[in-house]
Amino acid sequence: MKRIALYLLALASCFAGIAAADEAAPVVKPVSFYRQVRPILQRHCSGCHQPAKQGGNLQLVTYDLFKKGGENGASFSAGKPDESLIVKQISGTKPEMPLNSDPLSSKQIDTIRTWIEQGGTDDTPAAAKDDISAEKPPVYTSAPVITALAYSPDSSLLAVSGYHEVLLHQADGGALVARLIGRSPKITSIKFSPDGTKLAAAGGAPSLFGEIQIWDVAKRELIRSDTIGFDTLYGISFSDDGSLLAYGTFDNRVRAIQVADGKQVMSMEAHTDLVFGTTFSLKNDHVISVSRDMSMKLTELKTSQFIDNITSITPGALKGGLMAVQRHPKEEQVLIGGADGEPKLYKIFRTQARQIGDDFNRLRGYTKLPGRICSLQFNADGSKFVVGSSNATSGAARVYKTDTEQPLAELKGNTSGVFAVAFRPDGLQVATGGLDGLIRLFNAETGALVKEFPPVTITPSVAAQ
Repeated sequence: MKRIALYLLALASCFAGIAAADEAAPVVKPVSFYRQVRPILQRHCSGCHQPAKQGGNLQLVTYDLFKKGGENGASFSAGKPDESLIVKQISGTKPEMPLNSDPLSSKQIDTIRTWIEQGGTDDTPAAAKDDISAEKPPVYTSAPVITALAYSPDSSLLAVSGYHEVLLHQADGGALVARLIGRSPKITSIKFSPDGTKLAAAGGAPSLFGEIQIWDVAKRELIRSDTIGFDTLYGISFSDDGSLLAYGTFDNRVRAIQVADGKQVMSMEAHTDLVFGTTFSLKNDHVISVSRDMSMKLTELKTSQFIDNITSITPGALKGGLMAVQRHPKEEQVLIGGADGEPKLYKIFRTQARQIGDDFNRLRGYTKLPGRICSLQFNADGSKFVVGSSNATSGAARVYKTDTEQPLAELKGNTSGVFAVAFRPDGLQVATGGLDGLIRLFNAETGALVKEFPPVTITPSVAAQ
């Protein structure tokens, strides 16, 4: 009996030892490059290491380029995280990378270390591999949906959003003159600086990163790429002196940065939904923003303090989210548009105490367009503006005189949603673009169609035999 008891005790100790060993060495799950490592590189590193801006001759936008490394050698050694260059650069009390940015978290570093330790393999789906660059520009089998347009201040260029790029055309549609290819697959907003020397683009990759690109227009070179957050950015606007850039974010914020170095100078969080548009006040001391939360808000630039709801805050006063805003070129007034299809003109600053139910700052409403307004822009002196809209089946665009509620001209020929419009600074033409991927140029006074063209070369796909 004593012998049996001793046997059972030894057996129990054996199982206890196994259990303790299991607790001490938990099973480590495989780390995915595509789902776990790639997002870290995209959000924190690829702004400086991409085809348009190859810091250290290194690109981090694909697995193959990451593995290849740069001027300092291979990025990692499979199975050997402690000998891998990237681990050395992102670790320590003062890590070398990311440059001029917050260091990676310990969890992010551990993810990269574990992935390398497990062999550093690539599990990127074939359909998701993307090596677009200036050497391998996008190839279009159909015209891209156009989400943004902008004329240069001298009326010589028309910038058009594309896939991973901004296309620079002659303003009359005569020729494509440049392709500014970056890493954001989606470009949502384009603006030239007031002096025309720079072009800023906002966009990103949904659920992966947001990006602000700033380009040298004459050199066709990327000056800087700022990665911000983990989703697409919207509604960029320059201050009148070109030193600041405001934009809206997916996480309900309005931010402003210095164009020279990307340093943030303002952040406002009073919106409760995605911010689609921004503009500066006439004195450039405030930022006005519009959001899907059905409000237009005023923020003091210097303090980041939310000052006022410019629109009414009475429930039901606005019939849906706001998507577009621009300040009048010469007055402290803003033009807005959104889900109800009605362009509206507001004064920016309140001159009497708010009353429940009032919409005191509203100056004028204009004849509604079908669907929701997606884009609008004043002409150079603010006497006219162009608006584009979209609904489930079609779109519309019109030119209005600012002091008249009825439209000056219908821009006929847009058979699908109009997502982008632009007023040429010389006042002679307006441009529209949208779902069908065609640029249409119209006479700004009569609305007559002047030219229609796709912004890219279309290469029809050929079915595999």
